[in-house]
Amino acid sequence: MMQPTSLPPKHLSAGIVLVHHDGTRFRFLCLRAFEAWDFPKAPVDDESEAVTAAIEELRESTGIEDPAFHWGEDYRETVPFDDNTVSRYYLAESPTMDVDLRVPFAAEAREDYEYRWTTVDEAEDLLPPRLALVLDWAVNLLARPSKR
Repeated sequence: MMQPTSLPPKHLSAGIVLVHHDGTRFRFLCLRAFEAWDFPKAPVDDESEAVTAAIEELRESTGIEDPAFHWGEDYRETVPFDDNTVSRYYLAESPTMDVDLRVPFAAEAREDYEYRWTTVDEAEDLLPPRLALVLDWAVNLLARPSKR
């Protein structure tokens, strides 16, 4: 008889796929730390606080307050990394494209950090392949009517 195997605990990060409608189309906020592009996200201690942690990280890293969750609080998670780290993303809209990029205090060089408001095609080129499912999920939600 096979013994059931237990999965290692999931290490969770939570973030926001932040969009802004520029009058023509939605643009996505992408952040770069060193060579890695991603959406704003941070580690989460308590899974029940994931949305709160994601909002706090957005505020701390970009200065953007009060993202609007027009599409609810559904989320999409990445496939786990080898260490069982998973990133969970929520979709929200920003009323502004004004970003006050806040470089971590211990950062050596400001040029190691950058932000861009991108089109879908630009985001596909910038973001790592592991975020393709998240980006596709967000694009599909944006195509649906929202409570905007």
